[in-house]
Amino acid sequence: MLLDEGVKTERRARPRRVWRGRAAVAVSVLFAAGTAVRLGGLETGVFLVPLVSFTPYFAVAALVLLGVVVALRSRAAIAIMLVVCACLAWCVLPRAFGGDAAAGRPLRVLTANLNGGRGDASVLVDLVRRLHVDVLSIQELTYSARDRLAAAGLAELLPYHIGRADQRGPEGSGVYSRHPMTERTGLFEPVGHHMPVVEVSPPGGPAVEVVVVHPVAPVPSTVPEWAAGIAALPPASGSGAPRILAGDFNATLDHAVFRRLLDTGYTDAAAATGQGLTPTWPHGRSLPPLVAIDHVLTDGRASAAEVRVFDVPGSDHRALFADLRVRG
Repeated sequence: MLLDEGVKTERRARPRRVWRGRAAVAVSVLFAAGTAVRLGGLETGVFLVPLVSFTPYFAVAALVLLGVVVALRSRAAIAIMLVVCACLAWCVLPRAFGGDAAAGRPLRVLTANLNGGRGDASVLVDLVRRLHVDVLSIQELTYSARDRLAAAGLAELLPYHIGRADQRGPEGSGVYSRHPMTERTGLFEPVGHHMPVVEVSPPGGPAVEVVVVHPVAPVPSTVPEWAAGIAALPPASGSGAPRILAGDFNATLDHAVFRRLLDTGYTDAAAATGQGLTPTWPHGRSLPPLVAIDHVLTDGRASAAEVRVFDVPGSDHRALFADLRVRG
């Protein structure tokens, strides 16, 4: 009798094990497909483009799933998830480990999106003062924000200014500098918001080229324009003035179009200093910052010694500070 009951129990348990194993494999295949999208740069459309921003969280979820399939003893699922986790680790982990900055002239860059001019001007000017900022890249600069920055004393710290404010919304952008600078035209054809290009002339060396970056956000109606905006940015150059791109790219290190820009010879300052997983957006909402879409990029003639992020009340972005070393 006991033997018969044991056989019946085993027969009832076997379908459950089979179902669990099949479910584990199915979910693992979905994770493998998501990983293939990231590896192959296959994100397109209004669903996958925003979703790929969350690749670091996807990697954590993959580790959790690996633990689950190990507990279920599903060999096929374990094999799939081991490959998935290895691929995601290769994508994500390098940005958490920085290297040493090369020697060179210091250039301290701060970039901040003012959220349609709502960012607190006094907090931003205080950051410029405390961090001894040399160049400030501002996106979503309105007339009222420009006036508040002036009232807070920005001109005393960074007396040189080039840019274009706007009445409202995201169109305006500008550069403030401690050192003399001139505007440069014809470097590239911006696709998106106003993106000024300047040459800053710090003492003791040649000029440094700074591009304020602000393509449109990849909302459903603008995904093609967003991709075109990043693709239109000037590639890294080994000649002329060292080039720095600073601003709100509306893209993370996991977007294929952004990685192609890096492949031209740029280095992301945050990733180079082990801060590549530090999120910058959204700030000041019900959720904490989740993704890193604000960046400072340097070509091969500059490197980052330190990167830090700071909250700016009123803005939905955190300000990003990069302490750079420029050679030449």
